[in-house]
Amino acid sequence: MTTYDPPRPWIASYEPGVPEDLTPVTGSLVEIVESSAKEYPDAPALQFFGRETTYRSLDEQIERAAAGLAKLGVRAGDRVAIVLPNCPQHIVAFYAILRLGAVVIEHNPLYTPRELRKQYEDHGAKHSIVWTKVVDTVQKFPSDLKQSAIISVDITKAMPLGTRLALKLPIRKAREAREALHAPVHGTVPWETLLSHERLPATHPRPATDDLALIQYTSGTTGTPKGASLTHRNLVSNAAQARAWVPQIKKGEGCVVYAVLPMFHAYGLTLCLAFAMSMGARLVLFPRFDPDMVLDAIKKHPPTFLPAVPPIADRLLKRAREKGVSLEGIDVAISGAMALPHELVVPFEAASGGYLVEGYGLSECSPVLMANPVGDNRVPGTVGLPLPGTECRVVDPDEPTRDVAPGEPGELIVRGPQVFSGYYGKPEETEAVFVGDWFRTGDIVEIDEKGFVRIVDRIKELIITGGFNVAPTEVESALRQHPAVDDAAVVGLPSSKSGEEVVAAVVLDESVDDVDVDAIREFVRGILTPYKVPRRVFVVDELPKSLIGKVLRRQVREKLLDLTKS
Repeated sequence: MTTYDPPRPWIASYEPGVPEDLTPVTGSLVEIVESSAKEYPDAPALQFFGRETTYRSLDEQIERAAAGLAKLGVRAGDRVAIVLPNCPQHIVAFYAILRLGAVVIEHNPLYTPRELRKQYEDHGAKHSIVWTKVVDTVQKFPSDLKQSAIISVDITKAMPLGTRLALKLPIRKAREAREALHAPVHGTVPWETLLSHERLPATHPRPATDDLALIQYTSGTTGTPKGASLTHRNLVSNAAQARAWVPQIKKGEGCVVYAVLPMFHAYGLTLCLAFAMSMGARLVLFPRFDPDMVLDAIKKHPPTFLPAVPPIADRLLKRAREKGVSLEGIDVAISGAMALPHELVVPFEAASGGYLVEGYGLSECSPVLMANPVGDNRVPGTVGLPLPGTECRVVDPDEPTRDVAPGEPGELIVRGPQVFSGYYGKPEETEAVFVGDWFRTGDIVEIDEKGFVRIVDRIKELIITGGFNVAPTEVESALRQHPAVDDAAVVGLPSSKSGEEVVAAVVLDESVDDVDVDAIREFVRGILTPYKVPRRVFVVDELPKSLIGKVLRRQVREKLLDLTKS
């Protein structure tokens, strides 16, 4: 069987120094930190509230934590859950699990108990490394999800001594800050216990390049948990592609990366956990995005590389102006997850003296597939060019083996070393998103003669709000559980702050004359994490449906757009 090699017009648009293809990777993610520790042992690897961890110390902690996990019974191939915000322990836990040949499963620590439980039901992990604020939720899982061990992490212990002492002050502000960061726990293995072990023996087996490394959950279109199975090859390749895209950023101590995006998200994970460590960079960690906290850090160590989403870049720019803080030193900011407005790019680049470019990806692709060139030939309104080693085609969505004419819109399908092997434990769903060895993105695009890709529409009905995916069916299911709601349809409407906002149209039960829509929102808040809760709820008489009874969300969206304008 011959392999189809499509034309690659984008190669001619690459910036000087960016290679056409990627050298096939070898080894595993584990070698990323080990290599940087050998090359830059005394350089700062992590910075958290000002406290620094060197690469030598990071490597030591990873080996000790791996030995501690092995003592708890974690073996190669086992699945281990991480439920943590951005903190030094997160990086150590991630690489310690991988060092044993086990598989990481990342979770949003802000998920509701129900959302978290659904993912655990899917992957079945029996060991969890959990933020103290979430331990109680995991301990209350039903008996069939009972954990062999829960390792509890108090993230305040990674802070500088002065910060920890300030949190203990007997004043309201300190108490509130302390309660937001930590909760007392019992019946767990403290994180520090793992680090009390001797290093893992050097002879301990290591993961292979094609071993499963990570199960990354993506909402998909159904709202049911689907874990993208990503191998060491996938993630190491994507980190290498990112390095190749920014040859102007040099490896070593001068490279500074800011982790303002959550590392449980595929975008933050690859560019902070993998890319930054492979660069020997100083990774500055923020447990949540706080523009004042970021600006304080910028005064000392501005980021040479800033992964962000448009709302973060916008808030940072506005706050910098208010406080009179310079953004100079941000060499490259890459924006993903939603459209990047050109009216934000111009002032941001003027303030930083660097570049703010748009990229594109999916969890199934580790996640980065494309980015605009970091140079003057970038094209606003596009998601840029495929990264080195990435191949793309534009096909008829109804006949995905047939390419459309050049310049015509069609479904984007891709292949490359960063593309996943399938959904964990879901062969039918996996088969549905592949055409041969090409992955169907579900996005309708146009590619111009220079290879720049423009997103035109989405086949999938995902709502992307603030960089996070929301499946309409999941929100609709929560709405229908309200006793006053007979039916519901959820869509995304444009938002200047978050790209899209979640908006619902509901049909009331016949027995209900009127309802408090804010009460409906509060009801949903008890089921779903806050970013999935509809920002607005409209009561309608009926929902437009097809002949077979399927809600026509496109028509719902048009109707709600009209209502918001009136």
